[in-house]
Amino acid sequence: MRKLKMGMIGGGKNAFIGAVHRIAANMDGLIELHCGAFSSNPELSLESGKELGLTQDKCYESYTQMIETEAKLSPEERMDFVSIVTPNHAHFAPAMLALENGFHVVLDKPMTLTLAEAKLLEQKVKETGLYLCLTHTYAGYPMVKQARKMVAENDFGTIRKIMVEYPQGWLSTDFENAGNKQAAWRTDPSKSGISGCMGDIGTHAAHLAEYISGLKITQICADINTVVNNRRLDDDGNVLLKFDNGANGILVASQIAAGEENSLKIKVYGEKGGLEWHQMEPNTLIVKWLDAPAQLYRTGNGYLSPIAAFSTRIPSGHPEGYLEAFGNLYKNFALTLQSKLEDKEPTANMLDFPTVADGVRGMAFIENVIASGKSTQKWTEFKI
Repeated sequence: MRKLKMGMIGGGKNAFIGAVHRIAANMDGLIELHCGAFSSNPELSLESGKELGLTQDKCYESYTQMIETEAKLSPEERMDFVSIVTPNHAHFAPAMLALENGFHVVLDKPMTLTLAEAKLLEQKVKETGLYLCLTHTYAGYPMVKQARKMVAENDFGTIRKIMVEYPQGWLSTDFENAGNKQAAWRTDPSKSGISGCMGDIGTHAAHLAEYISGLKITQICADINTVVNNRRLDDDGNVLLKFDNGANGILVASQIAAGEENSLKIKVYGEKGGLEWHQMEPNTLIVKWLDAPAQLYRTGNGYLSPIAAFSTRIPSGHPEGYLEAFGNLYKNFALTLQSKLEDKEPTANMLDFPTVADGVRGMAFIENVIASGKSTQKWTEFKI
């Protein structure tokens, strides 16, 4: 099977996440960069594309030009899918245009600017039968998949309690007014949407809680804060959660936790035991038992589940982290798409990547948590 051809929207020179996507897509030899509209500035798009080794005719001035031009080519000549790595406000329009023109989509989270836009994308995916992969990176870690498998197999009994936190410290000052482009758009409502911290990292925490537990959030009680003076969006929050099996939970997300880097961690407790995973020590899963000593599960060992092994590239003791987890999302998406092109059924392992449905729940989380934060009511229903 030939390599899949990827078109990229955004991710030009000096863009952090575009380079991450390209590394991840290239990791397993399944995908090649075929074309791109790397910037809203046509000159920068051309310059970026040339630096990435593309010919001038594959460096487009806009995403509309790229999608419409590629759509006119034969299946052998055109791109197979589009990877969209722009700020939030520039997700919906190119994703919808790509789907309308028959292209599968890989899209950064949060999926759109509003829940209404997310629902429109979900409807279009259902209409077209195309795939949309949402890059909730942390679902790609082998030990996260091991944790999910153990919960699904009822190793811990009924889940009772979920505690997830994502503290960062990089926005402890008004970094957005010091020339930092990442901080500027993430704190700008016109580009980021109605939420800053909860949209940026709170959605990761919520997705991880649902992904590992297999449960859905049904009610929330949110305390949402903007700590840095004159900031236009939230930079800190605490959320109480209720899940659809009766379990309760706590979600903390903060970008003003001075001294923290990307300290995402989760604890899940059932009747018979629980688990703990830290993103900054990703190769280790701590498994705790009610009536036995705690255990350390480590990436790359033969005692792990097949789904964890499927997501592991190198022997135990060699660190696998953020880039490899990102690569697992692209690998699964690519294998699923290749199966479709060959009229084969993708396996459950291949299909294990976040989809448009996760994107809708992510946008619902943002809108519900901000509404709850403004409400005087203690608990509010999680509405989609």
